[in-house]
Amino acid sequence: MKKFICTLLAICTLLTFASCGGNSQNETAEFKPSLDTKTSCNITVAGSYENFEALEAEFDRFNEFYPNVRLRYVKLDDYNNSLATVLAGNDKPNIFFSYTWMIGNSNYDQVSAHMEDLSDPSLKLNLDCIRSGLINRDAENRVLMVPVFSRTYGMLVNNDLFKREGVAVPTTQAELMTACETLRGKGYESPMMGYSLKSSSCFMYTVAYPMFVATLAKNPEALALANNLDPEAGEYMRPALEGVKRLIQNACIDLEACDAIKDNYTQVILRFFEGDVPMMICAGDTVSGTKKRESQSAAFSGAPFDYSFAPIPMTADGGYFIDSPSVEFAVNKDCDNLDMTNEFMRFLVTNKELNEMASVKRLVTPTADLARDSVYAPFGKIPSERTVLTEVLGIKDPLTAQIRVAAFKVGRGELTVDEAVAMYGRLE
Repeated sequence: MKKFICTLLAICTLLTFASCGGNSQNETAEFKPSLDTKTSCNITVAGSYENFEALEAEFDRFNEFYPNVRLRYVKLDDYNNSLATVLAGNDKPNIFFSYTWMIGNSNYDQVSAHMEDLSDPSLKLNLDCIRSGLINRDAENRVLMVPVFSRTYGMLVNNDLFKREGVAVPTTQAELMTACETLRGKGYESPMMGYSLKSSSCFMYTVAYPMFVATLAKNPEALALANNLDPEAGEYMRPALEGVKRLIQNACIDLEACDAIKDNYTQVILRFFEGDVPMMICAGDTVSGTKKRESQSAAFSGAPFDYSFAPIPMTADGGYFIDSPSVEFAVNKDCDNLDMTNEFMRFLVTNKELNEMASVKRLVTPTADLARDSVYAPFGKIPSERTVLTEVLGIKDPLTAQIRVAAFKVGRGELTVDEAVAMYGRLE
């Protein structure tokens, strides 16, 4: 059974990168309207972003086919708590942000009840253009949401700095340690940096989470224990926590220098753009803000440099690509103008439009075209055996919270590795 499960996971991983190869609606295929192009109606997309220029650009392109369809994006305050009420109200949205943790969560049963089954063949959505490991199905085999962006974890790398200092960008753990030692000798007190003040968004979690889920992926029985918060699963955190401790003990990271960074988004980006940080640890969601902030950084504007986002090489073989959805769209099956809403989704869920939107937002595309944005190109080189599909595995939020807290407390010296391992399921 263990061999069977591992083989099944490997097959799913391979299919991830092959899934778009045979699309009937590929990058060059043209969208063809299926409804009356003179139709006049309103479509609203509700989400938690302050603004969504990338989606609004899609609205403009859709209007080339349907000029009388008025599309708008609205941000909902207190999104998670207000969504159910808004969906049941008079001014209900047609499309809304959704997350896999909503499915099967009794607190969101009212939200899930509004979700249309997007795998219905009559809708003709090209779900094959999305990496198969990102598609989540419920207990009834329905696809209630589709990813429009995906996320991963890694480090921003100042490629020009490495080149200038004559140091190779590390791709294995040994190379990382050597690079950090060499860079320290050249005056870089903290070769690696990242926000470290809170457990909810610290660099320790970004380092530890990929290693933990990769360990669980190799041990299906352990995954079940970890999801159930069984204390026995704590031992599987050990490699990840020891990895965090190793970076700090080997002076790859100076916590005092990291503590000067006040948030895990704007301040992380602007600190990296100062140009003296070789490697800045963060999530892909942070990378999404880099393009807009290049012009906001006086240092970067005055001395721009080439940079990319790469896996953190924490093993002898390198880093991991943790491939998971970021933002997903669900369709409100009880909305007005459902036919046109589905028509917009058919327009959007294609290689061309998803790639374009990811490029504008600078988030990871959910299609196979990872190298489309050179910033994410290093992840396109990660082999399938080091790609972990959290949707295929079934990683649950309580598990995620345990490794996040454990990594933070070990990194800050509040717990030893042994203590954190023993407290699995009770960390808070």
